[in-house]
Amino acid sequence: MGREANCICKWNNSKHEVKALIEPPELILRGGLKRKIPFVKMKNVVADGGMLRFTFDGETVALELGSALAERWAEALLKPPPTLARKLGICSEATVRMIGPVDDTNLKTALAEAKAVSQSKGDLILARVDTAAELKTVLAKTSDQLRAGTPIWFIYFKGPGHPLNENLVRETALRSGIVDTKIAAVSAEFSALRFVKRKS
Repeated sequence: MGREANCICKWNNSKHEVKALIEPPELILRGGLKRKIPFVKMKNVVADGGMLRFTFDGETVALELGSALAERWAEALLKPPPTLARKLGICSEATVRMIGPVDDTNLKTALAEAKAVSQSKGDLILARVDTAAELKTVLAKTSDQLRAGTPIWFIYFKGPGHPLNENLVRETALRSGIVDTKIAAVSAEFSALRFVKRKS
């Protein structure tokens, strides 16, 4: 969504100059007041006379955004977020080739929306990888499908302390001739990067 604005934030009885960012699944405040506010904990969200008003954990919050922006932000915050299946491109007409363990509840739920889950063929490939060696093995195993234009998502643990991170996934995959087009949060534990065949 990527919306941001410099504004005045009224938090209960105090006023602060902040940069406010809509970064699903949170509203982030930086500057004079630092807060991360999950959308699910925002109550009574409303645009009112140029202010975006809501309550959070029983506290009253208002952002001075101006009428047009307050309306757009209220609409964005109240809109149900897209499901993981939708973000990954999984639908009832799609067969998904799944490589690696399905060890995340959100991933399992998303796969349940597919027409079928296969170990060999698919309109889309999902690969759960933990190491650079696994990543390279998957790239070799799927090379024919990738050359034919089938998109692939690499799903890996997020955060420090894991053998794979976003940069290593990207660098390794780019060397095989595919290019990253999207990133998605799978859950609190996992991130995913999508790659497709590079246009010649």
